[in-house]
Parts: sequence; structure tokens; C-alpha cells
Amino acid sequence: MRKTLNRLVWLGLIAWTGAGLILGIAVVRARLRNPPWQITRVPPDEVIEFVLYTVHDGVLKLTAHLYELDPDADPTVRLAVRRGDDWEEVAATTVAAPDWTAVFRVEEWDASRDHAYRVSHGSTAHYTGTIRQDPVDKDEIVVAAFTGNSNRDRGPRPDVLENIERLDPDLLFFSGDQVYDHHTHFESWLLFGRQFGEITRSRPTVVTPDDHDVGNRNLWGAGGAVGPGGYQDPNYVRQVERAQTSHLPDPYDPTPIERSIGVYYTSLTWGRVGFAVIEDRKFKSQVDVLDRQELVEAGVDFSREDHIKELPDPGLLDVPDASLLGDRQLAFLRHWSADWTGQDMKAILSQTPPAMTTQVHSSRRYRLAADLDSNGWPQSGRDRALREIRKGFALMISGDQHLATVVHHGVDDWEDAGYSFAVPSIVNHFRRWWRPLEPPRDVPEGELEYSGRFLDGLGNRITMMAYANPDPSRRRYNEWLAEAAGFGIVRFDKRTREITMECWPRGCDVSDPDCRQYPGWPVTIAQEENYGRQPIGYLPTLEITGPEDPVVQVIDETSGEILYTLRIHGRSYRPAVFSQAPHTIKVGEGDALKVYEGVQPLAAGEQATLAVTLPEAP
Repeated sequence: MRKTLNRLVWLGLIAWTGAGLILGIAVVRARLRNPPWQITRVPPDEVIEFVLYTVHDGVLKLTAHLYELDPDADPTVRLAVRRGDDWEEVAATTVAAPDWTAVFRVEEWDASRDHAYRVSHGSTAHYTGTIRQDPVDKDEIVVAAFTGNSNRDRGPRPDVLENIERLDPDLLFFSGDQVYDHHTHFESWLLFGRQFGEITRSRPTVVTPDDHDVGNRNLWGAGGAVGPGGYQDPNYVRQVERAQTSHLPDPYDPTPIERSIGVYYTSLTWGRVGFAVIEDRKFKSQVDVLDRQELVEAGVDFSREDHIKELPDPGLLDVPDASLLGDRQLAFLRHWSADWTGQDMKAILSQTPPAMTTQVHSSRRYRLAADLDSNGWPQSGRDRALREIRKGFALMISGDQHLATVVHHGVDDWEDAGYSFAVPSIVNHFRRWWRPLEPPRDVPEGELEYSGRFLDGLGNRITMMAYANPDPSRRRYNEWLAEAAGFGIVRFDKRTREITMECWPRGCDVSDPDCRQYPGWPVTIAQEENYGRQPIGYLPTLEITGPEDPVVQVIDETSGEILYTLRIHGRSYRPAVFSQAPHTIKVGEGDALKVYEGVQPLAAGEQATLAVTLPEAP
């Protein structure tokens, strides 16, 4: 009897285990077919997931992102603002597949105050938020910057959202790789909205897609041309860019590139800080501009098309005519650097820094001699970009590298260009390290072992000021700290013209005194350090009567080049120059502009002044 009972128990256990196994396999298969994060349909009253918006030059651009609508649903989406106790409709638009975006444009927008807004679909779906007033009167403008929202963690981001609410930045910047699913952008983009919609609903937000967003592992856009590392499906790229960038200010030059792929590079002025939004992959030359066979014969060892293990001479990789930003964006930067309308300070928002800032990659920790995916390549194209950017004394803010860094860049000499701040990844699943083999040429004061002047793997001059390498020993505190994940904060102090860069780890409360930034941060620089070129002389000191903080522009008359343009701090300024040629000085802007031609540099040790009288602003 007992044996029979034991057999029955074992048979029951086997049957129960087998049924559970079958059920478990069925659940896994169902989840693989329709994973929980791929939510595309919801009840009609929940179809508006999130909103992105910007305000620039009196124009509000707002994009509402919806779930799929039923085939017979009304495609109309409406935007209203609160006027007293009522909602007043200010715009209506149509939403359509496949990205289910509703794009609004409202001109003559009053940016002098906050506006409560409501986006509606039908009679039951409503989404509310605040269009903030332009913080022109704030002394400090704060930007929160993010990158690398890897799909290795598809969960919510409560720690990030809570810290952003505590820090209350004026502008959000997502620099790239918002999604990593190369063929399902719509589903992944809705997940991004569920993760970050609570902070974007009431703050202006700049989003720029990078390679993973548009379905590429790495991207050399080459103006839209077909080729190695170029854009794959143009329809997919257009869908991604409509979803991620349609709320940005209008492009500087909207002419499409090849295969009818659009552009979004543009400018945004917010809180009297001017931002240039750049596409630093779209016009970058493809790797086939290099003669691979010739390089291999010269001793270059490729591990893949962009990774080089052995490089006898970085100059072998420099193709003088190869493009980084392209002629169109260089022309835009030339114009933007010279235009200070409504701006006290400037910054570049792009995908990745103009240097190779990592040598060791992945958990296997393999070392690279050169990385063509970095914007240290092509070297001559990189130098052309830095020469234009420094003319506006602009800080460069980016991400992409999985590794947070602050670098002072050099073109012809150390530190003769601007600073870049690459922020850490939100989820750093693919680790990278700054770990050069050679010693630095000059070591600044600080606690970081590998700081100082270096030639990167492509031969570019860089001065490493701060970096946040992954460190497994930090795992006892939290996993995010060990992986060097986090986000960046940039503070523009318009009173002092100083810029402070902060690098915060995930998993801690920034309001807690025990929550520390990564070692090496914060980093504070003066605005004018973003044009670090050493002068060979000076023009007479400008002593200006009239409005405070006028714009000064200096032009080399021999070359015709605008050397730099700056809204000075105060009414006195000593212009630096880099040749003995006569120069033109322009002081003021608009109708209140004074021009002085043929101004000669002073002899060494000589002092002189130039009195400038500008009319007071009306």
C-alpha cells in the first residue's frame, strides 16, 4: 500500500512539474512574441502617452506621442491652454501611422509666463502639463543631459526622475540612443515616454537621435549616401526623426539630404543661452574613404571596420577632404557663432565628443589603438569643426561614449579650442575606460590618475580634465555606481560667465550630502576658456559707453575671417588677435552698431584704449 502511495505521489509530482514546465514555456513564448514593454494599444482614454516641446523666437513646437488608434477613430488631436477657468483651443492637427505623432506649431507664443496646456483626443483622452516661461531673468540656467538609455534595462527610471525633480533644470537634453531596438522604434519610443514623460511634460526638451535610434550599430551618414555604415531604410529614418525631433525649432536649412532623408540641425535660445543642435553623424564620411588594403600593408591592424588594434602612425588615417559635420553645418555654425541676439552664453548640443576618449572596451576589456566611430576621426574634419565652434566660445555637450569625460580640446596647440562634456549613460551595459598607456604631458591638480595632456589614438591633442571609469569595487554601494552610469548637469552662470559641469551617479539622492558626484567633478570653467588659443598680440582696449554687456566681433582683414564674436561681460574689453594684420572691430548689434576698420595690433607692452559710444537701448 505504502509503495503504491509513493508511486502515486511521485507520478503526481512529475505530472505537476511537467505541467508547470509546459505552462512556463508557453508563457516565455508568449512574452517573446509580445513582450510586456511592447505596449502599442491602450483604452481610448489613455492613448496620449507623452509630450515633447520647445519654445524659440516666439514659436511653440509641441509633439504629442500617441498609442495606436482604432481604424475608425477620429485622427484629430487638439491643443488648448488655460485661460482663467476655461480651456482655449490654440491648435489642432492630425495624427497618423506609423509613428502616431501629432505635431503642433503655434506662432506668436507669449513666453513671458507659464501656460497650463492640455492635449486632447476625442472627448476622453486628455494630457496636461506646463509650457514654462522663458527664464531670461534667472541668473543661472541649468541643463540636464542624458545618453544611452539601453534596452538591457526596460524598467522605469524612478531614481532619475526624482533627482531631476529635485534639481529642477530649465532644459532637458537627450543626446542619443534613446532606444536600442533597431527595427521596432514605435514600441521602444512609447517605452521611452513611459520612462521619462513625467519630466518632459513640463520642461522644454531637446532630443537628437544617434546610430542605435535609426537602426545602425555605428553610423557614417555621408549625407544620406548608400555605403558602409550609412543609413539603412530611409523610411525608418524619417519615422525616427519625425518622432524624436519634430518638436525642435525649424531647421536652419531644411533641404533634405540624399534619399529624401530630412535634417534637423537648428538653434534654440532659452534663458539667454544659445544652443546649436548639431547632427554629428549625418554628414560624416564613410570608412571606405580609407584605402584599407594600403593601410594593412602599412601595418594597420583592423579588428573590424571601425576598430583598429595596431596603428603605426595616426596620420595614416587622416583624409584631408573627409567630412565630419559637412559644409552645410559648418556654414550654420559660422552664422550661429556670430549671432548673439538674446544670448549671453553659448553651447553645442551633439551626439558625441570630438575626440577618441576611450581605449578599453567591454567586459572583456580589449584595447583599441584607434576608433573610427569616435568623432576624433576624420581628424581634419574634426579640426574644421572645432575652429568654427570656438569662435562662439561654446561649451560642447554630448554623450554616446558610455563614459563621462570633460576634455579641453586642441587643434594646432594644446587647449586652443573649447571644452566638451560627455555625460554618462543612463544604463551602461557596454563599459568603456579611459586608460592610456603613455604618461600625460602635463598633469593638472586633482585626484585622477590619467588626467593631463595626451594625444588620443587618432593623434588629436586633448587635455583630459575628468573621467568616470567603471569600477567593480563600487558595487558594494550600488550597481549603477560600479558601472559608472548616471547623468550630467550643466550650470550656466550668467552673472560670472562661468560654466559648471556636474556628473551624478544613479541610485542616490542628490539632495543628500552623502551623495557624491563621480571623482573629478564638478568642473568649473570660465566662458572665455572655450577659445583657448594663445594670442600673439592685442588691439586697443575697448572702453564702451552705453548698454552693458555689448557684443564685440573681431575680423582679420587680411583673411576676411571672423576670429570670434562674444557678448562681453561689462563695458571694457581687450580684444586678442593672432596675426599682425589690421583688424575690424564691430561693437554693438542691430541699429546700435559701431564699426572700426584698420585697427592695428599694439606693440608688445604698449597700452591704448578705443572709446566707443553706443546709444542706450530704447
